[in-house]
Amino acid sequence: MNNSQASFKNSLKVAFKRSLPVLTGYWFLGITYGVLAESMGFSYWYPLSMALFIYSGSAEFLGLGMLAAGFNPLAAASMALVVGARHLFYGISMLDRYRGMGWRKPFLIFGLTDETFAVNYNARESTPTEMLMVSLLDYSYWITGGFMGYMFGSLLKFDIHGLEFVVTAMFTAIFMDQFLKEKEHRPAWIGIGCTAVALFLFGSQYFVIPAMVGILLMLTAFRKKLEPSYMGEVQK
Repeated sequence: MNNSQASFKNSLKVAFKRSLPVLTGYWFLGITYGVLAESMGFSYWYPLSMALFIYSGSAEFLGLGMLAAGFNPLAAASMALVVGARHLFYGISMLDRYRGMGWRKPFLIFGLTDETFAVNYNARESTPTEMLMVSLLDYSYWITGGFMGYMFGSLLKFDIHGLEFVVTAMFTAIFMDQFLKEKEHRPAWIGIGCTAVALFLFGSQYFVIPAMVGILLMLTAFRKKLEPSYMGEVQK
């Protein structure tokens, strides 16, 4: 085994370990998605194609309902924009991390889901290959989960409702790990505060984008105060 093969194997091993929580969450969510598609009478090509080319769980679940009710392109585009708008903020956060990625960048951008962002952003010492492997593995987890759900959904004899909470648990664990590692906690409290206010004002269905806008504005406003400690720590 030459050095390049050994390096690739090591990167894949590291990426797999980091993405294990995503595997659990994506398989449960994907199976639920596949079961729903099968129960609504869609051919397996529908959920498989949507998983391959849309790769947005929320948009795909909503898309099944829209297809069943009668396809409206304008409504579908509007829905996808609203549901996926939060990824704009993920992209801003990853500008420095994705600089110089070369041929890897297009797929890294395409595969920037909530969970992939959380894993890759939290792993500050990641190599470009490790970040790409995490994105590819997460992508494969979602596709295979949906396919398994569609093919074997009718055979399931147990209730998997609520198992998607594993994704929420993963985000909570990542947040706490980051919180305990950092000496500067003001950005975390800004995030918690803006989210709580947005949740109170806009409700659970519409709070995500206002919360992210508020976080972005607050961090921008206090950037000079945070840069000496927090920003310097991030760059190390």
